[in-house]
Amino acid sequence: MTDDSLSWETIDSQTSYTCPGFDVETDDVRLPDGTETTFDYLSEPPAVIVLPFTSDDDVVVIEEWRQAVGRINRGLPVGSVEPDDRSLIAAARRELREETGYEGDEFEQLTTVEPMNGAANSVYHLFVARGCEPTAEQDLDHNESIRVDTTTFEALHDAVANDEIRDGRTVLAVLRYLIADERNP
Repeated sequence: MTDDSLSWETIDSQTSYTCPGFDVETDDVRLPDGTETTFDYLSEPPAVIVLPFTSDDDVVVIEEWRQAVGRINRGLPVGSVEPDDRSLIAAARRELREETGYEGDEFEQLTTVEPMNGAANSVYHLFVARGCEPTAEQDLDHNESIRVDTTTFEALHDAVANDEIRDGRTVLAVLRYLIADERNP
């Protein structure tokens, strides 16, 4: 049951800044004590994260330049759900194919999370893909620089445990997969 006494009332909302991939929204709000203030947050479309396993049980990973942190990031395929996607699984299939050139036989949704709900309306849908094989060329967006590789899940797990992988979406996927695996031995 929701405690409505914590709810904020949105009086007005406007987009303060827009660019490809996200907007910055500004809401005029009334807090529970009656105080009126503004609240800014990042608004972006829902996204899918894919933990793709090959037929040999390796994991397809990517290396991608990340301008915001000024380095190459090792992680998993991730991308926004697009209006033409018929379902979340269709979005996961498309993102895997576009970023890696791999396609999977089976997709299973593990969880949905709001990773930064104090500062953004981001929603990530995490999928595990199995039976992934290279079937096509990458189809990258104009602003993507991605190199594809494979590794064992153990090596990916170790890289997360040893702080070698800092991408939060990849860390989330590895840890959530481990939890699911523990529940279903």
